[in-house]
Amino acid sequence: MNEQRILLWYRNDLRLHDHEPLHQALQTKAQVIPCYCFDDRLFHTTSFGFPKTGAFRAKFLLESVADLRENVRSRGSNLLVRRGLPENVIPTLAKELDITTVYFHQEVTSEEVAVESALKNALSEIGITVQTFWGSTLYHPDDLPFNLLKIPELFTNFRKQVEKKSTIYPPFPTPKRLPSLPSVEVGELPQLADFGLESPIFDERAVLPFQGGETAGLARLNDYFWKKDCLKVYKQTRNGMLGSDYSSKFSPWLALGCLSPRFIYEQVQQYEQEQIKNDSTYWLVFELIWRDFFRFICAKHGNRIFRPSGLQGIPIPWKEDWDRFTLWQQGKTGFPLIDANMRELAATGFMSNRGRQNVASFLTKNLGINWQIGAEWFESLLIDYDVCSNWGNWNYTAGVGNDARGFRYFNIQKQSKDYDPQGYYVKHWLPELNSLPAAKVHQPWTLTSAEQKQFGVRLGVDYPNPVVDLMESVKANEKVYNAALNHR
Repeated sequence: MNEQRILLWYRNDLRLHDHEPLHQALQTKAQVIPCYCFDDRLFHTTSFGFPKTGAFRAKFLLESVADLRENVRSRGSNLLVRRGLPENVIPTLAKELDITTVYFHQEVTSEEVAVESALKNALSEIGITVQTFWGSTLYHPDDLPFNLLKIPELFTNFRKQVEKKSTIYPPFPTPKRLPSLPSVEVGELPQLADFGLESPIFDERAVLPFQGGETAGLARLNDYFWKKDCLKVYKQTRNGMLGSDYSSKFSPWLALGCLSPRFIYEQVQQYEQEQIKNDSTYWLVFELIWRDFFRFICAKHGNRIFRPSGLQGIPIPWKEDWDRFTLWQQGKTGFPLIDANMRELAATGFMSNRGRQNVASFLTKNLGINWQIGAEWFESLLIDYDVCSNWGNWNYTAGVGNDARGFRYFNIQKQSKDYDPQGYYVKHWLPELNSLPAAKVHQPWTLTSAEQKQFGVRLGVDYPNPVVDLMESVKANEKVYNAALNHR
C-alpha cells in the first residue's frame, strides 16, 4: 500500500472546529481515520471508592462521542469506536489498517500521560510514529513569555504577562469534507448500562438540559452570545446560582473539547465589534485565562496537585470523618446554602462556581475534612469535570494551592445573604424550607419552637440541625492550619 494512513485518536477534544491534529493530517493528503476508544479505567472507582465517571458525566460523554460520529459521517467519513485500553486497542487497529502515524492531542496529568507513554512505546515497537499536539488552552505553550517550568505561581502575574506579551492564534478551520474510510468495522457506541450505570433522570429544577457534543456546544454559545445577548452583563450575573443564563455554562463542552477556547475567544472579539466591548466581555476571557493557568500549573508541577499537602506542601492532618462527609455529600449539614448546592450537584451533575467555592470551603475550613475526598466526589459527578481546573480549584480553596493566601474561608452566612438574599435558590432545592421568610431561611436553627410550629419546619425532623458551629469550627481548623504551616 503506497497511500499514507493517519489514525486520529480523539480524547478530550471531541470536535471538528479548531482541531490541529485533524487539520494537519488533512494537509498531508493522507487517508485520515478518526477513532475514539472508551478506556475502561475511566469507569473504575476513585481512590476513595466513588464511581470515577458517574452517570451524568458518562451520559454527557456518550452524547459527545455520538455527536462527533454524526458530524464526521456528514462529511463523508466515520468515527471508529472501540472499548478497552488505548495502549492495546490502538496498536492493534494500527496494524490492521496499515497506519503510518498516529496523531493526538497531548494531556498533562499523570493518568493521561501514563496512557500516552504506554501507547508511544507500543507503537514504537511496531514501527509506527506518533505526532502530538497541544490544543486545550487559549494560549499555546510555545507562545508563552516563559518556559513551562517557569510559569509564575500567582495567577495575576501569569495573566498580566500573557496578556501583555502573548498572542492568541485564530482557530483552525472546520473541514467541509473528510476522506472516506477503508474497509473496517466501525464499532458500536456503548450504552450507559455497558458501564454498569443507569440513565440519570432529568430534574426539571436543573439550570439547563445539558446535551453533550460539539453541535450542542456551538448552539449554547450562539444562544448565550447572539440570541439572548447575555454576554454584555456576564460580569454582573456570573455569581448567580439560579436559572440558565447567570453564566455562560460553556464548561461542560470545554471539558470534553466540544468547544475550543480559541473559538470562544474569536466569538467574543466578534461580539465586541458588533455589539459591545465592556468589563463583561473581558471577564469571560479572564475566566478562560484562569483555565489556562491551572493547566499550565499542572504541566509544571505534575502530581503535586493531587497530594494532600497540595502545591504548597502544607502537612495538614486532614480528617476522614465519613459520617460528616456523608452529610455534606447528601446536603444534610443544616446550612441551607451548602445543602441546596450539594443537592443540585447530586440531582443534576452541575453546580455554580459560587456554590462550588462555598461547599469546598465548608468541607475544608468548617469540617476539616480531607479536600481530596471532595475533589473525587466532584470528579465522579460533575459533567464539566476538568482534571486541572477541579484539582487546581480544590487546592486553592483548601489553602494548599500555589495561589492560596493563608487560611481564607467563606463566611457561609454572609455568602447566603449576599448571593441569595430572598432565599429563592435555597427554596428551589430545599422545598422543606419554602414556608420560611427571607430573614429566617438561611439560619433555620434560630427558629423558636413557636416559629417551627408556625412555619411547619421541625428542626431535626424536617430539616437537620447544624452539623457544626460556623465560627467555632473555623477557629479550630485555623489553629490546625497554622500549626501545619509552621511545621513545613
